[in-house]
Order: sequence, then structure tokens, then C-alpha cells
Amino acid sequence: MLSLMAFSISTAVIAVENNSAAAGTAAEAQVERISVSGVRGRLSQQGRLQDVLLKTESLDASFLQDKNAFNLTTALQDEPGVRVSNECSMCGAKRVMLNGMRGEHTTILVDGLPVFTMLSGFYALDAVATAGLDRIDVARGAGASLLAPEAIGGTVNLVSKEALEDSTMLDASFGSKDLRTAQLHHSGISDDDATGWTFTGQHDSRDQYDEDDNGVSETPYLRNNSLTARVSHDFSDHTNTVFRVSTVSSEVFGGPVLGRTTQSISAALDGYDAEPSEQLFEGDNIRGKYLGKAWETTEWVKTERSEAYNKWLHELNKDWSMQAAVSYAKHQQDSFYEGIDYAADNDMLYGRLQFDQQVNDQLQMTYGLDSRDEQMRSYTDALSAVPAFVSDSFDYQTQGFYSQLYWQPSDVLDLALALRYDQVEADFTDPKKPGTEIDQQVLAPRLDIRYYHNDHWTSRWSAGRGYRAPLSFFESEHGILDAEKGFQIGVTELELSVSANYALSYESDGLNATLSHAYTSVKHLASLEETPDGTPVLSQLDDKARVQTTDLVFSLPLTEQLRFSATAEYFSYDHNFRHSYAIAPVDRRASVDFDYHTDQLELHLAWVWFGSRDLTRYNYEGYDDAAGLLLKPQRAPAYGQLDSKIQWQLQPDVQLYIGGTNLLNITQTRKHSSPLMFDSSGGYDVAYIFGQLQGRSVYAGARWTF
Repeated sequence: MLSLMAFSISTAVIAVENNSAAAGTAAEAQVERISVSGVRGRLSQQGRLQDVLLKTESLDASFLQDKNAFNLTTALQDEPGVRVSNECSMCGAKRVMLNGMRGEHTTILVDGLPVFTMLSGFYALDAVATAGLDRIDVARGAGASLLAPEAIGGTVNLVSKEALEDSTMLDASFGSKDLRTAQLHHSGISDDDATGWTFTGQHDSRDQYDEDDNGVSETPYLRNNSLTARVSHDFSDHTNTVFRVSTVSSEVFGGPVLGRTTQSISAALDGYDAEPSEQLFEGDNIRGKYLGKAWETTEWVKTERSEAYNKWLHELNKDWSMQAAVSYAKHQQDSFYEGIDYAADNDMLYGRLQFDQQVNDQLQMTYGLDSRDEQMRSYTDALSAVPAFVSDSFDYQTQGFYSQLYWQPSDVLDLALALRYDQVEADFTDPKKPGTEIDQQVLAPRLDIRYYHNDHWTSRWSAGRGYRAPLSFFESEHGILDAEKGFQIGVTELELSVSANYALSYESDGLNATLSHAYTSVKHLASLEETPDGTPVLSQLDDKARVQTTDLVFSLPLTEQLRFSATAEYFSYDHNFRHSYAIAPVDRRASVDFDYHTDQLELHLAWVWFGSRDLTRYNYEGYDDAAGLLLKPQRAPAYGQLDSKIQWQLQPDVQLYIGGTNLLNITQTRKHSSPLMFDSSGGYDVAYIFGQLQGRSVYAGARWTF
């Protein structure tokens, strides 16, 4: 249960790196650049609700529209330092990875508050709608650890639109593979401007994709719905409250092609008889027609998620302000993985109270307490009778105290020094796991420095420590799929990270460039191992795992209407990190973007290149045939993807658009090899992924604002 709130005052100003949009940042009190009247807007303008010094990329609403990014994963895909990894061709699990870290090392916030449970980071990220968002702030590295110490890789903060006027936006589109999207966003304000409200609804769906026509899809059927309501009210010139509630539903079905291999989702699930087929494919080759029973290659995940938060801000006097917040999230999952059922209920309650003090013109202080209480209970009939099976049900509690000093000793230098102390308990509740596995105290310091060399050059340094508790089967990506022999949990320590970042930026007359380097070391990194008899074990590495990333972001106006942008990235993973990945990550990536804007026409064109990779370095081994004679590719070749969107302003309030993704139709299956595979013992699997699985998709739509 929630045992602590927090008193904290926040602090730290920072210029933000503008990757594709407007400036922004990532941490709660620091995250809000409110542009409305009232106490929040006034304190923000005075610098008393400020940003952090960490380099942050912001993706604003216009960028999201140009990219046709109607969900979170599309918005973040291929942005600098970000990798959205497709972990499964069947269930479509997506992981948001920052600075080369794994997906579980990324913390997703909404308006600076945690409303995503542990399971929410594994499933239903495709269902996180962008309708109603003002921007998405991506803060990479240790600088996000003041309010989100679990964010070893960084934070993704979804910043809501404020109600500035009475307005309504409707957007609808359709496209290939039966793509359907619909968005509604309405905002309103009271006559006295004291109350503003927004209401947002979104639907999107997409059909399966079977590139090689063997009856088994390479990308799943998706259906997502979300509803969100948000109210902000000024009780006086000194007090404001914000309340937000949201509900999300998602269904994913992959494997047997609907209408061909199976008549319906329910038919595939109801057909389960626990009797495997003698042969899954013609010729025992995954490129042959699928002959097995539908359930043997079915992966189905249904998710229902509810979330809510309430925030209060009160200006005590000209030097002190207080902020209090509480958030709640509930994630329910029902799923079926090729004969294994898995259901889970995951609840999280979080609270924080903070006080902000403006000591003088150069010095601000922050003091805070926060608490998180999370519970997850999982259920499986298929594995409950297996002697070696241990459930991943858990109780997780943290109570923390943090403080931060922000100091600006001169016009060219400012720094923030922060310190967190946390009491962390993680207990796997299965009767086979008696006792509390993790009961630790963690001290997490952090330092951010910004230095203006001159009017054009700026340096930023960040260094800090973070922690995270490995808590689920899905730490191992589909560990449950290999659990016929059982599943064991060998987690006894927190993952502990140390990271450092440096960024050098140049700005002059429209030219923007940033070169950055990040280093992260993780102790006790979670890893999937096996017992001598082949039983999967969620364990932890004995040695430290390290990753380094270097990236260059460059943007230049070629004409008044045309802007050119480019990025180049390099990721270096040591042996331990490579061993921990289920899907081989990108190690070299480059992109080129052209954006053309006039009063009537907007054109967005983007090309992304991915370097080749040696898959044996990531323990890839698989075969096209059950006999193990046809070895799958051991090297992932380089490839590229071309996306484009054109928008016409038909009327002042009506916009038409057309566009497409992967226009050259370059896919892993078409050019090289299916993600389906047999292992060396003849076992069937679906995750030999090293390239793009989704083929060409074109769409058209309209947006009406009134």
C-alpha cells in the first residue's frame, strides 16, 4: 500500500535538444511547460517549475502528425538513441529501448507521473494513443533518475495538451492491410478561464500480414481503443489541480491467418486439444504450407488497462511552492501462447509530495518523498501442475527520499546535484519461493552540468546511478513459451547501473547539430538461463554488462520552405549485453529527412538505413527445416526503409493527406528469411527476427478542426 507521499521542490533549468520538434524535457515537476494562465503557467514562466539539465529530444504534435504517428511505438520508431524492437512475429510484443539498453530499462511517464505497470511495458504499447498529446519528451540516460530511478536507460514522458480554447479535432484514415484509424480530441474552457478540460478517443486496427503465403502471419492482427479525460482547475491564483483518467483496450492475434488457416480467433483458441500434429509444414519446411492445428502457432494477447492521476500545486509564498500527486494503474492480461495460457492482474499505486524553494536568483532547492506499491498475480492452467514451475506473481514496494540543488553560478554555467535514497522490497509470492528475494537500500546520486562556451556552442554532462528489480517471465522475452518443463526464478539482487553522458551542441541561424556519447554499466543484469535438464531460469549475470552509444543529429534549412535533417548512430554492446538480448539490436543506423512546408502543402520524406550484423554474436541459430539441414542466415544484411506523407490544406479547417511506410517493400521475409524457424532439436519457434517484417503500407485520411 501507499505509505509515503513526498515533499519536493523541483529545480533545474535546461535547454533541450530539439530533435524533430520543439524543446522539452522529462521529469515531473520539471516536465511541465504549461502555456495556460493560472498558477502553473506563472510559476513556469518565473522559472520555479523548471526543466532538468539533461539533453532531451522532444517530438511535438506537428511532428507526430507529419510522421502519421497515431501510437507511441510509431512515434518513437527510429528516433535518435531510440529503438522500438519487435520481439515477436506472432504476438507483436514491442519494446522501447533507449541508449542501447533493453526495453525494461525504459520508464514511460504521463505528465511526469508513472501510470504504467511492469506488464504495461511489455504489452499494449501499440495501444498508447498520441491523440491528445502536446509532445513526447525522450530523456536518455542517468539524468532521468531523480524521479524515476528505475529508468536505467531513460524516460519517455507523454505530455498532455492543455485546454487553451473551445475546439474539436476529428481525424480518420484507412489504408492497406485493412488499416483503420479514428481520432477525436475535444477541449473546452470555462467562462472565467479557471477550468479547462479535454476529452480524447482513438481507435486503430490493422490486419495480419503473411508475406510468404504459407498460412502463418509475420505480423499480427491488432485492434486498439482508448478513451481519456483530463480536467485542470485553478481554485485561486495560488492553487491548481489536475485530474486525468484513461482506459485502454488492446487485442493482438498472430499465427494462423484468419479466414484461411482458421476461421476466427475463437476457433483457434477453442481448438486447443493438447495433441500436437505430426507435421507442422509441408516438407517439414517453414516455407511450405502450414499443416498443423491452428492453436499450435497461435499467439493471442488481450489487454485491458485503466489509469488515473491527480496532481495539486499550491504557491505558499513568493519563495515556496508545494506539489502533491497520486497515480493509479491497473493492467489485466489474458493470453494464449501456442498451447500455454497466461493471465495476469497488475496493480500499481504511487504517491509523491514536494516542496520547491527559490533560495535566491542563482539557487533553487528540492526535497521530496515518494512511494510505489505494485502487485502482480499471474495464473496458468497449462503449467500449474508442472513440478518445476514457479509463478512470477510478485509484490513490489519502494519508499524514497530525494533532494536536489540547482545552482547557476554564472550566465554560462548551471548545474544540478541530486541524491535519492530508496528502500526497495521485491517478493515473489509463489509458495515455492518463501521469503523476500530483494530487500535493499539504494543510494542514487546524479549530477547534471550545462556550460555555454559561446553563443553557438553548449556542452552538457550527466552522470548518475539507477536501479531496477527484474520481476517477470517477460524479462526473458517469451520465457513462458519454453516452459513446458517448468520455469524457475533465480533473482536475488537489484540491477544496479552507472551511466554517464556527454553532449556538444551547436546552434546558429537555423543550423542545429548535436554530437553525444553515452556509457552505461549494469551489475546483476537479468538473463534467461537453463538448468541442466533444460528448464528455463530467470537469472542474473555474474559480470557487469556494458553498452556505449554515439550519435550525431544535424538539421539545416535549405530554403525558407525546405528543411534537411540527418542522423548517424553507433551502438557498442559488450558480450554480456549481447548475450541478454532476445532479438539482435541495431548497432549502426543513419537517417535522412526532408520536410517541405507551405501554407497549402506539407511534404515529409524519410529514409532510414540499418547496418549489417553478425547474428552469431547474438546467439542466433535456427533452421528452415525440422531436420536441421537448411541453416537460416547467420548475417543480417544492411537494408533501408522509405516513408513519406503529403498533406493538403483544403480549407482552413480541413486537411487531406496520403502517405506510406516501407514504400520500397523491403522485408526480411521477402528478401531473406522468414522469422519462423526450427531449433537444433526440431522445436518450432517464431522469433528469428533481424529485419523489417511489415511490408509496404499506404494510407489516406482527412482531419477536420473546428
